[in-house]
Amino acid sequence: MRFGTVEPAHTLQWLAAGWRVFLANPGIWIAQTVILIAILAALGFVPLLGWAAAPVALPMLAAGMLAGVEALRRDEALRVDHLFEGLRRRTGELLLLGACHLAGALAAALIAAVVGGSAVLTGMLIGALAGAGVAAGGVMFGVLVFTVLWTLLIMALCFAPALVLLDGVPPLEAMKLSARACFANLLTFIVLAAMLYVLVWIAMLPAGLGMLVLVPVIAGTLHAAWVQVFKPPLALPSPDDKPENPVDAS
Repeated sequence: MRFGTVEPAHTLQWLAAGWRVFLANPGIWIAQTVILIAILAALGFVPLLGWAAAPVALPMLAAGMLAGVEALRRDEALRVDHLFEGLRRRTGELLLLGACHLAGALAAALIAAVVGGSAVLTGMLIGALAGAGVAAGGVMFGVLVFTVLWTLLIMALCFAPALVLLDGVPPLEAMKLSARACFANLLTFIVLAAMLYVLVWIAMLPAGLGMLVLVPVIAGTLHAAWVQVFKPPLALPSPDDKPENPVDAS
């Protein structure tokens, strides 16, 4: 499956598309978001496995919201149960995607902890001021390592739910395609990530209620990005382009 390249200016178009998606049916989108947050919160309270259940379920629920955006794109009615589309289609593949999400997050945390912990241990052995500097530097380096690994994981998951549910791409291949597309459009997605980061902080100010709007907007934004990156419109032939063989024109 091929993907295209896009300019950073397109991020504004994606966000505008996400806003239009929300305005198409605000009530249904807010209901979906409330249900999504409630499910993730409830999974977090599951004994023993709660910490792992939410990351596994998140890609499936995200795919459901993307299915709702796709329904609107096809001029179909948006329904609350679009959120559970991943339970009806591609369930196993989306669960595998969620497992990769969990495994990647754990691996990033473990590697960062090993880097930071070894630096702290070294600093304790050295002692005095030099040891404190080594420990502090190691912890900061561990945070940097985690940030880099987490960013790579997000890049691999950015388009993966849409590719799995809407395009039928196998989970691991979807993660590879998503990562490659993000790397090919690195500046564009850095700009998008920065804009979403700011919007999340703004949405959290009114007691987090802004997330009821921002979550559907993000779903619409990612769907617009997926369409433009993986399904670019075919270029129309120029009026001056004439077939050399008359048979080709028939």
